[in-house]
Amino acid sequence: MEYFCLTDSHEIGACCHALKCGDETVVVDSGLHPKMTGYEAMPPHDKLEGETVHSVVLTHSHLDHVGTIPVLQRQFPQARVYMTAATFDLADAMLHNSVNVMTSQSNELNIPEYPLFTHTMVEECTLKWETRKYNRKFNAEGGVEMLFQDAGHIMGSCTASVQYEGKKVLFTGDVQTEDQTLIKGADIRPEGDYDAIVMETTRGASPRPDGFSREGEEERLAKAIVAGLEAGGAVLIPVFAMGKTQEVLTMISQFKAVGLIPDVPVHVGGLSTKMTTIYDRHSNKTRRKTPRFKILRDMNVRVARKGNKSPIMPKAGEIYCLSSGMMSEKTVSNLFARHFIDDARNALLFVGYADPDSPAGKIRAASTGDEISLDSKRPPLPLNCKVEVFDFSGHAPREDLLEIAIGSGAKKIFLTHGDTDAREWFRQELSKAMPDSEIIVPESGMRYEI
Repeated sequence: MEYFCLTDSHEIGACCHALKCGDETVVVDSGLHPKMTGYEAMPPHDKLEGETVHSVVLTHSHLDHVGTIPVLQRQFPQARVYMTAATFDLADAMLHNSVNVMTSQSNELNIPEYPLFTHTMVEECTLKWETRKYNRKFNAEGGVEMLFQDAGHIMGSCTASVQYEGKKVLFTGDVQTEDQTLIKGADIRPEGDYDAIVMETTRGASPRPDGFSREGEEERLAKAIVAGLEAGGAVLIPVFAMGKTQEVLTMISQFKAVGLIPDVPVHVGGLSTKMTTIYDRHSNKTRRKTPRFKILRDMNVRVARKGNKSPIMPKAGEIYCLSSGMMSEKTVSNLFARHFIDDARNALLFVGYADPDSPAGKIRAASTGDEISLDSKRPPLPLNCKVEVFDFSGHAPREDLLEIAIGSGAKKIFLTHGDTDAREWFRQELSKAMPDSEIIVPESGMRYEI
């Protein structure tokens, strides 16, 4: 058994892993790098040349894990792709939306290789997708046995245990051990000692402040919403269309139900609505804290009209949950912010990760009155609105991931999906806690014997 990483950079993006099991090679995820474009945004699939790939695993449906699955399937058309039922629906929708985005970027940014795949290719790819349930072992090609467990990150996310000839490797994917507002935390049950674990390290460089609690953070968010509304302005909450949108809408619904915020209109964009429809469809089929709650049915959400080219304009006394969470150029939240950030009455509330180089990251690092560039082709705007940042991460605290790694008893631990500082924190801590284990930051393409 050999493991090799197919992610080039020591950061988050274009996740892809391979595990050689005898004559078969299992591929886990095949993502797209959010900060790159064209072929550079892809994993180096060429390093799989000569491999026999009949089995692919999708741990969840975020684009950094699923964004190049059609390209991988074009290379290995015989491969079956295993995932949960919720991931199937979400990944299908995300890939079709990605085709639209890449087609637009092909013209706007002059990227000749875009789109990397077409709508027809996505439809053909899904014919080879197969769904599996949590906590039920199943057999793949070549005597490989697999097991999915709920990773708690977003709806449908899973860890993947791969077993072959007595050896067992755990791929964590992205994990959240704590309950979120809608989605319950991970349900990872021990299955005995692992020979290796390939684990995410996202929050390795992000210690939580003393006294932190999710309940306290929710209360702080509710107060910030009220403050923005009472100041006579609007409230903008940039969100990722899948996962964060549904969590925030559920929070807002609960805030209204107990009187923490007034019953004011809440707006969402088209892609967020599409993803929320899928979340609602699986409301009684997935582990969640409010299984009977359906967001679009039970909330008075206002949806941006499909095909309307005019940007959404802010109205005082209303809440806008708009994607993208990083306020990337050309996205709904970015277009909206052009008419928003210069008004001191408004409140801009961040509830998730933002890359420092993104518009959202630049706003979070700025001070009141600073000039902010939301679009490279437009003049900057003064940042006059109130800005606050909240911690509602979909990733586990680093101490919980450390506990998972230690509990696995793995002889080799591969640190992935995190920046250099995050991986280094885990390397140091695991080296102290597991002196008999080998802690490895894998190099792309290098093969490691299990």
